[in-house]
Amino acid sequence: MTRSVRALTRCAVLTALALAISVAEGLVPLSILVPLPGLRLGLANLVTVFALCRLSGREALGILAARCLLGALVGGNLSALAYSLTGGLLALGTMWLLLHVPALSLFGVCIAGAAAHNTGQILAASVVLGSPAVALYLPPLLLASIVTGAVTGAASILLVHRVRDVPGA
Repeated sequence: MTRSVRALTRCAVLTALALAISVAEGLVPLSILVPLPGLRLGLANLVTVFALCRLSGREALGILAARCLLGALVGGNLSALAYSLTGGLLALGTMWLLLHVPALSLFGVCIAGAAAHNTGQILAASVVLGSPAVALYLPPLLLASIVTGAVTGAASILLVHRVRDVPGA
């Protein structure tokens, strides 16, 4: 199998995994524990972090974009694409930049990524709804992103350190 076919296959498998995690996570609302509508742990971000650490930024971007698009199609809510893609792209860019800062651990990078994702979603909501009033929802989301980013960060550290070699990478 050629390198490009391996890379495409690897990205397809990781996209399917991220989509499955995202769909499964959507079945368990966190609003039972925390009264913030729409709050999720962001476990599908594990795949993005893994791709950033073990593959390339380009592959991570492709996986993220495919997951967001397929997630909106599977969920039957194309308007959600604006929120997930804006948040995901801002998180990806933030994490990519911060991964190049030696003083930051993957734990801190994931917390920053969660905060960036929530910020991106609020920006998208402001544009879609045509009102800056949704920005009032940002402070509680940023507080929640410390916890959700910490959970994702801890899991990412385990994942990235346990899965050292990616065949064909």
